[in-house]
Amino acid sequence: MNIAKANGIDLTWDHFGREGDPTILLIAGLGVQMIRWAVPFCEELAARGYHVIRFDNRDAGCSTHFSQHAPPDFGALAAALMAGRRPEVPYALHDMAADAIGLLDARAIDRAHVVGLSMGGMIAQIMASEHPERVLSLTSIMSGTGNPALPQAEPDVMAMMMRPAPDPVSDEAGFLAHGLAFTRRIAGLGHPVDEAAHRLLVLEEVARAYDPGGAGRQIAAMAVAGDRRARLATIGVPTLVIHGADDPLIPPACGADTATSIPGAEFMLIDGMGHHLPATLHGTVADAIDRVAKRAPPNIR
Repeated sequence: MNIAKANGIDLTWDHFGREGDPTILLIAGLGVQMIRWAVPFCEELAARGYHVIRFDNRDAGCSTHFSQHAPPDFGALAAALMAGRRPEVPYALHDMAADAIGLLDARAIDRAHVVGLSMGGMIAQIMASEHPERVLSLTSIMSGTGNPALPQAEPDVMAMMMRPAPDPVSDEAGFLAHGLAFTRRIAGLGHPVDEAAHRLLVLEEVARAYDPGGAGRQIAAMAVAGDRRARLATIGVPTLVIHGADDPLIPPACGADTATSIPGAEFMLIDGMGHHLPATLHGTVADAIDRVAKRAPPNIR
């Protein structure tokens, strides 16, 4: 296990491919760990000539957890936002973007192709807009802009996401059923979930680190992120926006809005895909990332 000091915290990371090749930095989504970027997918990218880095965000996996901060009171958080006040939160998405920059610093990588999924896409967008000198290309997957006029998650999906999971130690079966039901609901009809593989993945995450409070603090960071469209309009690197046509958590209109907000961005809408990156689409998505990366200038290490 590799640990880097970045932005004042510890980030756990690993990598694939040759270190001398252009770097692709993969940023994971809400409450999940770097292992959600499946090894075969990372190897697909490495086989195309990239040095691929994945890492645990703060408050996830084996990176630093902010357990000294209690999980947020979501009712109070929502009330403050509705009243036009910015609530106090342990950290913001800008801090998480600074973590990723710190990881590049720790690895002596000047610039990288940045790929983020869901919350990770929001972090990647901030990297490209606030740290343009460090980003060669941007791929934002299943993400949005924070535009308050856009459609929200389906009500039943939001309810499932906010419902506390059973304890994985005392009720492993209930915990697995809870997670699988949610993943099945958001995955889309065109690419069914590999349920056996998903159970193994969830159990691996629990074995690495289980901290439901971390996901709550990440939700709070997203809640205060605001509308990013003005900053996205400043992005000048080649950009690809990928979204599932069947995404019930972050609807496709959010991906379209991201592409519209970034000058020259390509929008790739995938039929049958929801809020899930199945193995059946690894090659398709890896090809698309490779295509946008090849539009960028050569990497400088």
